[in-house]
Amino acid sequence: MHYWLLKSEPDVFGIDALAAAPRRTTGWEGVRNYQARNMLRDDFRKGDRAFFYHSSCEVPGVAGVVKVVREAYPDPTQFDAKSEYYDAGSTREAPRWFSVDVQLEKRIEPVITLPELREHADGTLREMLILKRGNRLSVTPLTAAEWHCIVALRPVVASSRATKSTVDLRTRSKKS
Repeated sequence: MHYWLLKSEPDVFGIDALAAAPRRTTGWEGVRNYQARNMLRDDFRKGDRAFFYHSSCEVPGVAGVVKVVREAYPDPTQFDAKSEYYDAGSTREAPRWFSVDVQLEKRIEPVITLPELREHADGTLREMLILKRGNRLSVTPLTAAEWHCIVALRPVVASSRATKSTVDLRTRSKKS
């Protein structure tokens, strides 16, 4: 299993939008960076886990946990001339951009803020790309150690289901 961090601006597509989506699932589309595209296309596997990270907002940080439920397929927005992600140079025979489907597993409340993550920048998170200057990738890999360090910051996570039950995320990630 691989671990990832997926960034999105909440006013474009945030954790609330994912929670409201049918089956709490959506295509992670609109990625238009070749390095991020290559990871989506070549490295993401069904069952991988990712943190859903809110960026470019009042409180940037880890807002939830998602699971990859469908591996890479051509991003349909590249073929839609009305989409802001349209790419006239991409064809169905030779697609340039790819998506994966992710499903919301848990919200993280309160959000694990960027300053909280930075508190661990001299330790386990020292190589975490989101903490590096100039990193703007919307898709970044995490090591298992980075994943478990972040999980430990919120060991009890409020369930995204209406029951308001709590689940120990550390136990869940070890079982997965």
